Amino acid sequence: MSTPTEKKQTTASAAAEGAPAKEKAAAPSSKKRVESGILHVQSTYNNTKVLLTDMHGNALMWGSSGAAGFRGAKKGTPFAAAKVGETLAAKAQALGLKEIAVIVKGVGSGRESAIRGFISKGVGITSIKDETPVPFNGPDPKKPRRV
Repeated sequence: MSTPTEKKQTTASAAAEGAPAKEKAAAPSSKKRVESGILHVQSTYNNTKVLLTDMHGNALMWGSSGAAGFRGAKKGTPFAAAKVGETLAAKAQALGLKEIAVIVKGVGSGRESAIRGFISKGVGITSIKDETPVPFNGPDPKKPRRV
């Protein structure tokens, strides 16, 4: 059995060992550092959504024209997409992002503008891939009308 003084010494030594670990964890920012990532751009006629993930596909941050404050027909414009790209790039620089691979989906007018807005903040692009879904045979045609 240990005496009360030994217990105090063991808890004090455990606290002393744990103290540097706490200082070490508090030194870097609370967000994780990411050197490279994947930028997913989904552009429709009505809106542009941008998602930034790490290389494993885990979402880090996102933005859209609607979330940026654009309403109605203005959400689908290239200007709105560029603003979304710029704001997301500014947030990404806080994580230490240096380069991205881009995956684009959709046929909207904000496809290129969102990428250009992201580049304007100094982030490098390694590749651009277009993954717009294309139907193989589409819907069936209408049947002839029976009168």
